[in-house]
Amino acid sequence: MQEADSTDPGAPQAATDTEETTKVKSQWLRRLLLAGGVLTIVALAYIELTLRRPIGSGPAGPEVAPAAFSEPWSSRQFKLLGIGDSVTAGLGAKSPAHSYFQRLLKNPEDEFAGMQGICLSRVLPNIEAENLAVSGSTSPMHWEVVQRLSTHAVETFGIVVMTTGGNDLIHSYGRSPAREGAMYGATLEQAQPWSDNFAARLDRMLDRIDESFPGGCEIFLADIYDPTDGVGDAPSIFLPPWPDGLAIHARYNTIIQAAAERRSNVTLVPMYEAFLGHGSHCRQFWRSTYDRSDPHYWFFSNIEDPNDRGYDAIRRLFLNAIVTRRDVLPSGGSTE
Repeated sequence: MQEADSTDPGAPQAATDTEETTKVKSQWLRRLLLAGGVLTIVALAYIELTLRRPIGSGPAGPEVAPAAFSEPWSSRQFKLLGIGDSVTAGLGAKSPAHSYFQRLLKNPEDEFAGMQGICLSRVLPNIEAENLAVSGSTSPMHWEVVQRLSTHAVETFGIVVMTTGGNDLIHSYGRSPAREGAMYGATLEQAQPWSDNFAARLDRMLDRIDESFPGGCEIFLADIYDPTDGVGDAPSIFLPPWPDGLAIHARYNTIIQAAAERRSNVTLVPMYEAFLGHGSHCRQFWRSTYDRSDPHYWFFSNIEDPNDRGYDAIRRLFLNAIVTRRDVLPSGGSTE
């Protein structure tokens, strides 16, 4: 009798099917891993280029020539007067001594080596200071402050530093209907009378500051920076979209620049230009505003104020502006 074949005729086919299934699973796994890797790279790139905003360390802003501060400029009586909003008040600086106003007057104890001795008290030994800036204030409030300025002695020459208009634009962050002094979300047409009022108000403020210093003064007026680096995408700074925001912002800066150009004793401090590349797009290397030497964020956590490095940069901007006008400052020890 012939023995029955105990070999299962289906076994070779089953083995082949198993190998094919394993191969397909392996291919899918590789594809999933590749897709996961791509998604991870995309996510990390998005975080790095859009969400991550490192502040960096060390000095920030333009160089200030030490030679300009090597000898006293004058023995006359001077007054450093601050007027404006939280930028001049110093909100966001790590200490009051690190505000741009105080750093103009004298160096903090932990001053950078390259800025030691570069301050107004070094070259103007008879200088006093008063800062009237108030955090959160708007240009109508600044006018109220300026109206109350006392008349200084004729022997006193004023050095006035001023930031105004920024809060008029950003308040109240789109949480309420736009109005004068809190126009966030307004249309260009809606903002027209408010910007006209700002222009007239700024002229009145500059006139009144002049009147308060019969012995003369130099005014250093900053324009308004843009935390979106000129892009205008408000959601990048965690605010609601504002289609006409850039245009209204530009109009305010034009008003500030024009006011400075009309007056021989008013110097524009270019804060807007200096801060481009240090806002919400500071890591985006393809933008024209990208600062390869310092691709870092100069804004405080509240978005509208500078951080400590931002204040260092502003201090340098004001110092450089003051240096350009030092030849018109009165010299000697008596009224001239």
